[in-house]
Amino acid sequence: MSIPASILSAFNLSDQAVFNPIGSGHIHQTFLVEDKKKYVLQRININVFTDPEAIATNNRIAADFLTVHHPEYLFLTALRDKNGNELVYAEDGFPWRLYPLIENTLTVDVLTSSQEAYEAAVGFARLAKNLNDVDCKLFKPTLDRFQDLGWRYKQFEDALAHARPEIVALAEEQINQAKFFHFLVEEYNSLIASRSLKERITHNDTKINNILFDKNTKKAVCVIDLDTLMPGYFIYDLGDMVRTCVSPVSEEEKDITKIAFRKEMYDAIIEGYLSEMNNYMSAEEKKAIPFAGKMMTYIMALRFLADFLRGNTYYHITYPDQNLVRARNQLTFLAILCKHT
Repeated sequence: MSIPASILSAFNLSDQAVFNPIGSGHIHQTFLVEDKKKYVLQRININVFTDPEAIATNNRIAADFLTVHHPEYLFLTALRDKNGNELVYAEDGFPWRLYPLIENTLTVDVLTSSQEAYEAAVGFARLAKNLNDVDCKLFKPTLDRFQDLGWRYKQFEDALAHARPEIVALAEEQINQAKFFHFLVEEYNSLIASRSLKERITHNDTKINNILFDKNTKKAVCVIDLDTLMPGYFIYDLGDMVRTCVSPVSEEEKDITKIAFRKEMYDAIIEGYLSEMNNYMSAEEKKAIPFAGKMMTYIMALRFLADFLRGNTYYHITYPDQNLVRARNQLTFLAILCKHT
């Protein structure tokens, strides 16, 4: 897509600037900008994030807190335009933001070593640790009830109740599997009701490619993709790392025989996370560590399955039963996790 002239003008980008699409995300459109300096320019998808101002406000509150309490910590914040705005709206109503490019860093889409898993966990945990004392009440959810397992199960039930019979027939095996794991909803509800988990500011999307690594040392440099930075529980961040890093194949893998539990990756994630957060977590929270990966894997299985039952209205697909494949994948991994954790 072409960059609107109003966006170029607002950020003082020249007519000679070169724009190249980057990233593997499916929600926003992101570009590497080569001008007098290098930047990352991003168009926010307001069809998903309907309140982009909440994203900007949350990030600003976190940045201001970190500047005062942890000035040494690299927290990536959007640059302001010539009028002082961090979000600039184009004529079509979509907001844009500009970030400085962090030189000598890289992202990885596929985890290749337990050291990468460890460093990623350190990076996400350090963010949670440094924001441990911020007032969560200052932050607004950017996606309502995003990681609420009880609500996600209700969405699945609603989708099932309204699905066409032929779609239900195709998904019968996965529907039965999803119902079998309902005991995890009860465990989640009990855990939240017990108030044994501290509400924190969590990242909520802790995939391996949301960490910048130093090209030379391979150490975690900073966390990126902060759209879902909002109040939550540690099980959300730790759980999504387990979900996305422990199996040798991604959620897109059709051959479920390739799905496995890599103990070295799991141990590295837990070790890395606790290297930063151990002194900030209660004994009750530490008891919930084994639940984290199961809970987040179940959430994604339910979301994929519900979307398939609804007719694939949320997740981008490239073939008709892709969401069913994803659900089968995640349910398979969930069963494996329940045996190992």
